[in-house]
Amino acid sequence: MKKQVLFSFLVCLFSVSIFSQELSNRYIKEQIATFKKELRGPYKDIRWFCKDGSIRMPKDPCPDSIGSGVQHARYKDIVENIGENNHVFLGQILAYTSNKEFWDSQNHNSRLKQYQLDKYLRSVDDGWILQKAQYYRGAVQVEDEETWGVYFYKWLLTGDTSITKNFFLIRQSLKDIPHKGDDNVAQLMRSQSKVLSDSFPQFMDLRVKIHGQPEFVDIEKVKQFKTKNASKLTTALNLKFDELLVTMNNYYKPIDISALPQKTSFVKNTPIGSVIKEFSVKNGAEINPAILVSESAKLLLEIRKAILVEKRALARIQLLDASLKLEEVVFKNASQWQPKDIQELLSKTYYLGVATAGAGYIELWEWNKIESVLKPKNSTSLSLNELTTILQSARSEVEWSASMVKATYEEIVNVYNGFEPKSYGFIDDKIRSSVALHLGKSVADLGDIIATESSLTNKVLNISSQSSVRGLNPGYAFGELVVIDGSPEGVEVSSNKIYIFQKPPSDLKPVGGIATVAEGNLVSHVQLLARNLGIPNAALSDDNLQSLKKFNGQKVFYAVSNKGNVILKLEKDMTLEEKGLFSKKERNEAKIAVPVENIRLDVNSILNMRNVDAKDSGKLCGPKAANLGQLKKMFPDKVVEGVVIPFGIFKSHMNQQMPDQNISYWNFLTNMFLEADRQRSNSISEIEVEKFQLKQLEILRDAIKKMPIQASFITQLENEFLAVLGKKLGEIPVFLRSDTNMEDLKDFSGAGLNLTLFNVVAKDKIIQGIKDVWASPYTERSFKWRQKYLLNPENVFPSILVIPSVDVDYSGVMITTGINSGNSKDLTIAFSRGAGGAVDGQSAEAYELGADGTVKLIAPARESDYNSLPTTGGTAKKSATFENSVLNEQNIKEIRELAENLRKKMAKEVNAEYIGAYDVELGFKNNKLWLFQIRPFVENKKALSSGYLESITPKIDKNKEVLLSKKI
Repeated sequence: MKKQVLFSFLVCLFSVSIFSQELSNRYIKEQIATFKKELRGPYKDIRWFCKDGSIRMPKDPCPDSIGSGVQHARYKDIVENIGENNHVFLGQILAYTSNKEFWDSQNHNSRLKQYQLDKYLRSVDDGWILQKAQYYRGAVQVEDEETWGVYFYKWLLTGDTSITKNFFLIRQSLKDIPHKGDDNVAQLMRSQSKVLSDSFPQFMDLRVKIHGQPEFVDIEKVKQFKTKNASKLTTALNLKFDELLVTMNNYYKPIDISALPQKTSFVKNTPIGSVIKEFSVKNGAEINPAILVSESAKLLLEIRKAILVEKRALARIQLLDASLKLEEVVFKNASQWQPKDIQELLSKTYYLGVATAGAGYIELWEWNKIESVLKPKNSTSLSLNELTTILQSARSEVEWSASMVKATYEEIVNVYNGFEPKSYGFIDDKIRSSVALHLGKSVADLGDIIATESSLTNKVLNISSQSSVRGLNPGYAFGELVVIDGSPEGVEVSSNKIYIFQKPPSDLKPVGGIATVAEGNLVSHVQLLARNLGIPNAALSDDNLQSLKKFNGQKVFYAVSNKGNVILKLEKDMTLEEKGLFSKKERNEAKIAVPVENIRLDVNSILNMRNVDAKDSGKLCGPKAANLGQLKKMFPDKVVEGVVIPFGIFKSHMNQQMPDQNISYWNFLTNMFLEADRQRSNSISEIEVEKFQLKQLEILRDAIKKMPIQASFITQLENEFLAVLGKKLGEIPVFLRSDTNMEDLKDFSGAGLNLTLFNVVAKDKIIQGIKDVWASPYTERSFKWRQKYLLNPENVFPSILVIPSVDVDYSGVMITTGINSGNSKDLTIAFSRGAGGAVDGQSAEAYELGADGTVKLIAPARESDYNSLPTTGGTAKKSATFENSVLNEQNIKEIRELAENLRKKMAKEVNAEYIGAYDVELGFKNNKLWLFQIRPFVENKKALSSGYLESITPKIDKNKEVLLSKKI
């Protein structure tokens, strides 16, 4: 008996331990596989849920005396445990969920997004976890779900906060959450076609057509395909084809435009109600696709604006449903609108842009920045320069809309990808169901025309939509092509390969070349390193990436010209000139030396940042501290106080005995380089030499992190904190910024290669942080960049800049030149919310500020999280929405004034001979500007002056006039 009790206790204890910690993806995957096979799937049983909170058996409904109830399934215990421990909610029943829990605002609305993703998975995977449970009668009551949906939206749309901050998400959710509206027939059509192509691969071409360019004629094509392959189709496949044809017929039924006023009865006596009525009367019998697209697009945008003005929840629901219907009108008719000349193509592009904004794929303030550029001009011709400007803005809108979908859903899709790989298709499905799909097609057509007129044509293998590819950094490379369709984190890269990423990793190691769908931003550390080192870099569309997957693993030549046209060809197609670009001699000549002749290693005192300036860079400390000290002298009210731990203090600690080695830390390091040279002289392969070096550096790095700190140094640190920063060590949060002598050299940036620690407070953490920063130049990533581009990578000395934290509202980078325009008098800026903005590859808000006073939005911010700096130390995550810009007009004005003063003062007080641009890190707190760093903006002169790159760069006559009546 005692044994049985003990066994029961242990089982109970084991169960508690299993369910009190996050469950593994493997475990969830196994449970899903089980759910698929079970008749009840994720559900345990069915009960009545009464208004008084009681739960009754299926045959014992709630009596009238306690009020009515609803009947539905209960979740299995394991489903509830997965939800509790992993915040993953499978098989959600709406009537089983409170409004607040479902909206889940504290978790980026995760539960609502999971409901949408769940519906998608069911549509592409035969019910997914409900594969057998689709037939579990009574588990979910459609009427109750629809009633719940109405109450949910009435709750959600009362007040302005939710709809203002989450317009896109809420509008998308109406496609999936039942609320007595229509089903998402478009998604069902795509899902059914995908299931068919998976089961019958010969259907793939038609599936691609239905997904990418759906048209009414596809119905006949599917019928013909079914007839042609009748002998090969099983009974089950025949049934699936019949189901698809029914769905396609439903999808292509004409939308009853004349019924819109009746379906928006709550607003009939309002201004938007009058506009809807006028639209329905005018277009009820219209069949011209150009008119239907343009008129529907205009109304879409008017409805979006009206929803923000309208305060009644039920009226907002009706307007959102009308908006979805109008998007269907645009989507179905866009492919039927075939422009006959350039003028009409520009008109189509504009109205598809209007529809994209109206449907919420970009924010209204973003649309206001580009509308005037896209709006058709009353002109018979436009210059190539004017047409290119229109193309850039339209292409930007396509990219921004795709990034809106990714920013909204990527986090939860990444969670589900861990246990359900089919989740990855959800974002693609969302993008392909949007009007932005057709906008992208128009942009591609316009790009092809401009490319022909300007002779600026990409040659990217044999893929379609080549005008979607645009060069960011000039350069050339040769190596294996690696296409990564998914998260880049954890991917081990090689310096002799060319990578195509969805999004570049924030800690990119040396690569031969890169191209990305989500470029991050022009001034991130990754982009600056690529530009500095002549690594060819381009942006491309998701469709381009998918097209390139078939070339994965093949050797290719890749080049980006000075004007941004791109060449990507197979090794067999390379010319002799292109093969000659990759001689070993040329690559060695490209390396540079770190100057060490003036370094001062005898200075062992901590320095007040006010007492260093630009002339001390590379001597006492690195350029971060030296230049910030210089800025403190020039702009005292815009720079914080700071202390500097010079090279000499690092070197004195490295001269200590290294545990278990019988030599100093410094001698261990130098011996490693000597041994590497000896191995090379004995013809040991460079791969083996590098393995040896990385292993030795790992030993050294770990030892430095455990290194004893000299007592005299800690005393100095305590004294300087109090004297300079005004508080005791351990009482003020600070940044510890690695500041080596290998950064900001004449031809090598080194941006972001070493460690910066954010917002450290506790004394012991600051002491440990100093050791961690000292160790960071010996990481694999930092070493590989140095080894690849520096002649003497062993001569790296880290100093540390210690400055108090500023919990900025937003921060970023200013480059005092036009990176895109090429005009040295322009400015390029990129900002993200919170601390550390833009430099780590976030999707930042970027502008080009013209010397003529123009402000061009390059990209909006699309990061849903950002870092804040609490006074207790560390970082805290806050959530962002995108309805407002990061920077305001006053900020931009102040940035312009700063740049003007900076150019003058740096030339006067620092280096009158330097005529290049500067890379400046800055932030705003309560609209006050703070400066954090300045460094020369280093571009790769070899790439910019390359004879080969010049030869593939066409000479463009930007003033060439193109007749808009030209037929296409």
